[in-house]
Amino acid sequence: MKQTLHVSVLGAGRWGSLLAWYNHKIGNKTISWNQENDPHFIEFVKTRKNEYLTMPQEVEFTSNLQKALESDYIFISISSQALRSFLSTVTTYNISNKTFILCMKGIENETGKRLTQVAQECGIPKENLAILAGPGHVQDLVAGKPNCMVVSAYNEKLAYFLAEQLTSPLLKFYVNTDIIGCEIGAAAKNVLGIAAGALDGLHMASLKGPLMTLGAKEVATYIEKEGGNYITAFGLAHLGDFETTLFSEFSQNRLYGEALAKNKPYNKLAEGVMTTKAMYQQAQKHHIHLPIIEGIYKCLFEHATIQETIQQLMRTPLKNE
Repeated sequence: MKQTLHVSVLGAGRWGSLLAWYNHKIGNKTISWNQENDPHFIEFVKTRKNEYLTMPQEVEFTSNLQKALESDYIFISISSQALRSFLSTVTTYNISNKTFILCMKGIENETGKRLTQVAQECGIPKENLAILAGPGHVQDLVAGKPNCMVVSAYNEKLAYFLAEQLTSPLLKFYVNTDIIGCEIGAAAKNVLGIAAGALDGLHMASLKGPLMTLGAKEVATYIEKEGGNYITAFGLAHLGDFETTLFSEFSQNRLYGEALAKNKPYNKLAEGVMTTKAMYQQAQKHHIHLPIIEGIYKCLFEHATIQETIQQLMRTPLKNE
């Protein structure tokens, strides 16, 4: 049975503002929180508009974190690399019996840990943690174009509850109980999205098919080594989201890769950059063979050219698919 949830969304960027907009749309009492010194948020509060949407009047804006944490369901949508420091502040407040839903996609660069692992280390009980993963671009959703996403949680009852409460004609939520696979798959999608954009920038879009299939196999290998179910790589959390990214004009990671190939600057957040580094370091540590992800890493951090990397991948020894 549908309920009216009391929701706060921490972070008012592209995805955070969409989550606040969507929660209000489906009938939840919603607060949108952001740091008060952010000039984009100041303008957002003043006009109730950003470059993606107009926020309904019923959604309450605040920069008071204590007030935002009074809600029962806390969605977090900030940079994944900032999560640990942010949660160290969040957990100084009374968060008992609060449910936290992590909505960004990444792996902590310095530790190689998944974001729910980071949250637990910061003091949030695992039974109170869930994630959202899967395809969905703000511009399409605001325009009324439907999509499907995944809820995953350590607590299966929580996952099913959230999926039921969040599903609407605009977004259908499925449940996947493999939270390890969902987190890794969602994060890896951003890495491969950069590669997809690079292929667009070089007018090599015909290679997107091999990138999609062989890249998904690499992600499946990584997921299995980390204790998840390799099949998750072929579901909504990774392949479904990745396919949307491959062909989307809106994906920030794809746009970053395209700009990289064209030697042009790109000034928006592309989570896949630091996730590439984290995945590469973990693969080296655990001796996981991920040639595509290794190639992306070398382009981003070792000044290899994309053309050289493609040629090296094409020269790898003959093997069965």
